Amino acid sequence: MGLQWMILTYAVAAEAAIFLLISLPSPKVLKTRLVSLISLILQPLMFIVPFAAFQLLDIYWKYEHRLTCTSEICTATERDRYEKSIYKSQRNVLLCSAACLLYWCIYRVCKYNKDIENLEEVEKRYKKL
Repeated sequence: MGLQWMILTYAVAAEAAIFLLISLPSPKVLKTRLVSLISLILQPLMFIVPFAAFQLLDIYWKYEHRLTCTSEICTATERDRYEKSIYKSQRNVLLCSAACLLYWCIYRVCKYNKDIENLEEVEKRYKKL
């Protein structure tokens, strides 16, 4: 069960690195090439959104069907196990949310940079007239 969370963790780390690369100031030539490369990668990287959504549904289903340990007959070990599973679920929800949010941020920054390039081209054409 932990493999999917490792995949999601590595995907979020890669998305964070990509977002950091495209959001840092850099020379214009490097920025345009980097944005065009990342724009090509964005479509295959889209798998992360349905994958994270499926994981969120899995967490929700497990949360709804989890045995609660709130009565006095629970042992300390059972209570610790219950709390640990709650903390893991919360961590995994944050991970899924971060995956979707970072993907959206990368998409918007790439689109924003492409729009700026298009506006600069239009400005150059008007200056030539």
